[in-house]
Amino acid sequence: MFEMVSFMLAGIILYFVSDEILNRIEIHRGKRLKNRSVIFFVIILSLSMTAFALLDNFIK
Repeated sequence: MFEMVSFMLAGIILYFVSDEILNRIEIHRGKRLKNRSVIFFVIILSLSMTAFALLDNFIK
């Protein structure tokens, strides 16, 4: 049960962090990106692979 809650909370946090990273990239560029959803997916995928691997090692 603890593992399930931990991974769910990590996923929620990663969603907001990824959104913030994407917003900062767009602010830095000065305009919206064309393939915003693809870039968001790449950001959240890379963060989640790292975070979930670390969380898995921490829990076990």
